[in-house]
Amino acid sequence: MTEPHDRLTQLSELAARWQKLMQDKLQQQASGAPQVQIPDPQSVQHAFEALWRVVLEKPEPILRAQMQFWMDYAEMAQAAMRQFWLGEPAQPAAQPDKRFKDELWVNNQVFGFVKQAYLLASRHIQDSVAGVDGLDEHTAQRVQFYTRQFVDAMAPTNFLATNPVALKATLESGGENLIKGFGHLLEDLERNGGRMMPRMTDLDAFTLGENVAMTPGKVVFQNELMQLIQYAPLTDKVHKTPLLVVPPWINKFYILDLKPKNSLIRWLVEQGHSVFVISWVNPDGRHRDKGFEHYMTEGTLAALDAIQAATGEKQINAAAYCIGGTLLSATLAWMAAAKDKRYPPSRIKSAAFFTTMIDFSEPGELGVFIDEEQLGSLDAYMEEKGYLEGHQMAGVFNLLRENDLIWSFVINNYLLGREPMPFDLLYWNCDSTRMPAAMHRFYLRKMYLENVLKDPGGVTLAGVPIDMRAIKTPAYFISAREDHIAPWQSTYAGARLLQGPVRFVLGGSGHIAGIVNPPSANKYGYATNAALPETPQQWLAGSSAHEGSWWLDWALWVQPYQGKPVAARQPGAGELPAIEDAPGSYVKAKL
Repeated sequence: MTEPHDRLTQLSELAARWQKLMQDKLQQQASGAPQVQIPDPQSVQHAFEALWRVVLEKPEPILRAQMQFWMDYAEMAQAAMRQFWLGEPAQPAAQPDKRFKDELWVNNQVFGFVKQAYLLASRHIQDSVAGVDGLDEHTAQRVQFYTRQFVDAMAPTNFLATNPVALKATLESGGENLIKGFGHLLEDLERNGGRMMPRMTDLDAFTLGENVAMTPGKVVFQNELMQLIQYAPLTDKVHKTPLLVVPPWINKFYILDLKPKNSLIRWLVEQGHSVFVISWVNPDGRHRDKGFEHYMTEGTLAALDAIQAATGEKQINAAAYCIGGTLLSATLAWMAAAKDKRYPPSRIKSAAFFTTMIDFSEPGELGVFIDEEQLGSLDAYMEEKGYLEGHQMAGVFNLLRENDLIWSFVINNYLLGREPMPFDLLYWNCDSTRMPAAMHRFYLRKMYLENVLKDPGGVTLAGVPIDMRAIKTPAYFISAREDHIAPWQSTYAGARLLQGPVRFVLGGSGHIAGIVNPPSANKYGYATNAALPETPQQWLAGSSAHEGSWWLDWALWVQPYQGKPVAARQPGAGELPAIEDAPGSYVKAKL
């Protein structure tokens, strides 16, 4: 335990750091530097103004909900009194909540009552808001989303006085947990320019190329937007047709190459594929005018030419993740429409799409942030900066799973004063990237707001109107049942647009774990259905369940397109000399 005089010194240093942070924040606000907040406070205000207008016009549903709340509260209070005076056992929660897993939330009557009162109020508030009629669908979605953020923020676990675990730690340590926690808060504020973004993992525990992104290879090509990595073979023979992986540029590619045991890239190399992966640049103001079409011409199309130079092979198989899959589908549609002799559709023999949306009719909770008001605010900010900051996109994704990605770390880091555990996935999650202004503006408007990528001629790339229905390339779609970023019902709608042979597979878990699911883990399983009926519900009803990883299913599916075995190809041995070791320098650029 820290000595009293040492503790005073600590507190004095912490107070000085806090004062400097406040001064820096005031100077930043006074400087007039462009700022944008996600979610936009005005959007939140307008959503709840619309709610209250409807409530005031038709107050009866809210009044009935209030009456039901007080009846339920009285019943809960009576149960608490019987527990206190008569020793009756506490009633278990209707749905287990991992925020309240500590035994003190059950065994201690005071904290048990606090928990039950919170859960009751939380449920009634959210049900009342969801039950309001008269709001348009988008406004209703925003109100429900922001209401959930409010009730989760107000959970008793997030406050010292109502968190028994934090109180116990404070008593046992003499308050050292709070001093350490305040230090952690200051470190986060200092590192993030005054923004409260709790550290999710030990940021010093990982080094790219050493204990993550370890699969050996070389960068063999680069331009302003990307580096192309060719991975070293791990087999004597490789498949004739190379495999290009197109990752999202909203995150960095090494989600597919974290550790050897869960690296999809390494596993593909072990299966005899000549694997090439695009590593996108972390853009800055110099890239402000790089649009979606540049990611096609300087990304996927440039990779096709580079792979041909490196291997002598004009045809490839392709696999793409999230927005990388949206780009791959747009590239295939462009190749079908452009009639460019350099890029006939046959250059891509097969295409695999990981959690990819083409039809954005059902974007899930990301749709909360998409409307003219909020996009106008983003446009003004990006026009000034030339890009969207990575922390703003990261903040949006964290809000989709706020208890897991925000409040659990507030409790661990600040209330308990603990260091976050080293975790490769969370290290990657914290390694954010920026978005070029032109690309992000086009993507949000054309895909999310207007949803015209699915329409014939709805999007024009490099002067060519494209149509997804012109794609005849054999396609494999893998989606995740619990995906909160690319809902599988939406990815299914996109899969039905393509006119070639399509295999749709539904894996378990979410956007990341559902994809990074190696066979050795034997988790989640997947469902298949040879047919593509009109609705996702019909597809699911007719599907068959399988154990294990979808990786094995895709490996079987791609066999007819991978070609005969040829001698293993070494990076840099072809026409493209090696530039540097994988994972390359682009991926190492930090915000």
